Amino acid sequence: MLIRVVFSLLLLLSGSASASLLSQQGQPARYMQTTEDAIIWAQVGHDVVTVGNVRAGQILAVVSAQTDYYEFNFGFGTGFIDKGHLEPVQGKQRVEDNLGDLNKPLSNQNLITWRDTPVYNAPDVGSAPFGTLANNLRYPIIGKLKDRLNQTWYQIRIGNRLAWISSLDAQPDNGIPVLTYHHILRDEENTRFRHTSTTTSVRAFSNQMTWLRDQGYTTLNMYQLEGYVRNKINLPARAVVITFDDGLKSVNRYAWPILRAYGFKATAFIISSRIKRHPQKWEPKTLQFMSVSELKEIQDVFDVQSHTHFLHRVDADHRPILLSRNYHNILFDFERSRRALSQFNPHVLYLSYPFGGYNATAIQAANNAGFHMAVTTVQGKVKPGDNPFLLKRLYILRTDSLETMSRLVSNQPQG
Repeated sequence: MLIRVVFSLLLLLSGSASASLLSQQGQPARYMQTTEDAIIWAQVGHDVVTVGNVRAGQILAVVSAQTDYYEFNFGFGTGFIDKGHLEPVQGKQRVEDNLGDLNKPLSNQNLITWRDTPVYNAPDVGSAPFGTLANNLRYPIIGKLKDRLNQTWYQIRIGNRLAWISSLDAQPDNGIPVLTYHHILRDEENTRFRHTSTTTSVRAFSNQMTWLRDQGYTTLNMYQLEGYVRNKINLPARAVVITFDDGLKSVNRYAWPILRAYGFKATAFIISSRIKRHPQKWEPKTLQFMSVSELKEIQDVFDVQSHTHFLHRVDADHRPILLSRNYHNILFDFERSRRALSQFNPHVLYLSYPFGGYNATAIQAANNAGFHMAVTTVQGKVKPGDNPFLLKRLYILRTDSLETMSRLVSNQPQG
């Protein structure tokens, strides 16, 4: 626990964990050799955790920190290794990596570890072991190749060293699931919305959150998801984003206590024109919206983002009105929504299109209004390099079994 606190403070003081501290500090990296097997740490999501080990005799490019640790490049962030495990490279030893490969850009693809995963110095299980990557990591790859037995190998970079992982020991990253919810009711009080796909029972939602907890999932916010899309941060393999559209009162009444009990985080995409000045008396037969005080109450769990101001409506043909509005109308609405929600969050940077409706005009307006990303209702997972204004999401319905949820959320390719 002390190590995690010290590293968290170090990261806070030294700047964004999404950037390489080797370049931030302006120090030239120097190659050092491990004198014994050494544990390595890095920030993954919110926490600094053990991310693997490096075997004795391996060479890393490191920078000296004002602590007992050296820092080195680890994925999209910074790793840490105890200074007591390293010494200057002796004699004429050097890293045998091809500098062209070292400078090769990442492939916009990660691998995922589901157990402690062996890392090799060459694409051959008979080669000297470099070390291991820990369970539950996403790690960027440079590329892939086939060996003489037609076995696929992933090429990675750690501490300015090239290393290799067999595809038998890791999976390709198939994306992060962004779950979509709207309304939550108890079965006995749901007399009006039982057959609407956007209404989930309290029992089903609680069971789904219990499943995520029991499977060891970390809940991410939209800022972390942006770092993932833009290849800027390290995240765990078992990660999920939970979103609620509209800002309904049932979110405060039912979803908030469940998420808080599990220590989960979520995003509330709010229709800013429908925020109530005062809380309404609970009436499950109608759609009620949260008040100012109710929105402020849930902010220990929910990050408030935009679901537009007046554009959450449909026309006479039941199509989202956003699709028929011109650029200036849409831009004005998006900017107004950001201003209205600033009382809850000074960083309203993410948008959920009403009813999932969007077009090129809406995308341009979202960008120019200052949003960084926008989510749709198109089914699928979010992957690095995706268009940030066309992010996919997943629905887990009230009637879906936990087996269905497992298939949708886990790292399986989506059809």
